[in-house]
Amino acid sequence: MTSIDVLLKRNQELGEITPGDRSTPRPSLQVAVLTCMDARIRVFEIFGLLQGESHVLRNAGGVVTDDVIRSLALSQRKLGTREVLIVQHTECGLSMVTEDDFKDELEHDTGLRPTWSVEAFRNVENSVRTSVERVRRSAYLPHTDNVRGFVYDVKTGRLTEVK
Repeated sequence: MTSIDVLLKRNQELGEITPGDRSTPRPSLQVAVLTCMDARIRVFEIFGLLQGESHVLRNAGGVVTDDVIRSLALSQRKLGTREVLIVQHTECGLSMVTEDDFKDELEHDTGLRPTWSVEAFRNVENSVRTSVERVRRSAYLPHTDNVRGFVYDVKTGRLTEVK
């Protein structure tokens, strides 16, 4: 049985018991959460979210990229979100690579050098600050006054706000 088969079986067993409102794509809390794709970050459990309360965006590192701005622009302009919560975390895999080394590896293996930024970082707090600023400075986002950034400790589960 593949991992996808396991997940599909779990979905069938889950049925209709997921609590929350499924009636609209507009998040009832009017918030979008951006975080890392790391499997240790269980977004719904960390914040006690119910289905329908928040948009959840994930990528490597939980960093604000052009594609995140695209998603947030749609989230805010068409689906009513007004706040952005950015959560990066300790022991992130993105802090264990460098921009050039990873691009060199990809170029070596494929013959093509990526045009996109890896967004590698060494200091998670600085990375959170950069991502918060990218949201606050985006001309495409009408709601940039309530953007907050946090570091999630994967060992303790604690969130620490980055100022």
